[in-house]
Amino acid sequence: MAGRSTAAIEQSAHARFMRRAIALARRGMNARAGGPFGAVVVRRGAIVGEGWNRVVATRDPTAHGEIVAIRAACRRLATFRLTGCDLYTTGEPCPMCLAAAYWARIDRIFYGFTIDDAARIGFDDRLIYRQLAKPGDRRTMPAIRLLATQARALLREYAATPRRARY
Repeated sequence: MAGRSTAAIEQSAHARFMRRAIALARRGMNARAGGPFGAVVVRRGAIVGEGWNRVVATRDPTAHGEIVAIRAACRRLATFRLTGCDLYTTGEPCPMCLAAAYWARIDRIFYGFTIDDAARIGFDDRLIYRQLAKPGDRRTMPAIRLLATQARALLREYAATPRRARY
């Protein structure tokens, strides 16, 4: 690769990982497993997890490509923290997938089409984003607090556990 700049080499790696995400999405889409969503998790230049949308195939509304890829990466790396990893996904993540990436401590997300692009063919996540901006009791699916005292006691019990997992 003599003569190529570091930026050009890095750009080609990014494109390679995105092409893999697109190929996975196409595979799942053509198998009628779910929508056009594929993803790969990359750490130190190597794919450590990959997946495609399997919502239809598994009858699981959480089986988005990003979630499947994050779960695969966590299994492979034997951790729930993906610090040092990047996520490449065909579409801008929905709220669930974005939250999962944050929970996993993904460093960066690269995506192809936008939420608005997806909405034009029936994958409209904008409603969820709007709902999340509202107080829980004003959403179309209300969030109602119940047994708060007992639930807070559970939190204190967990906090007092000396060898608990640190998130």
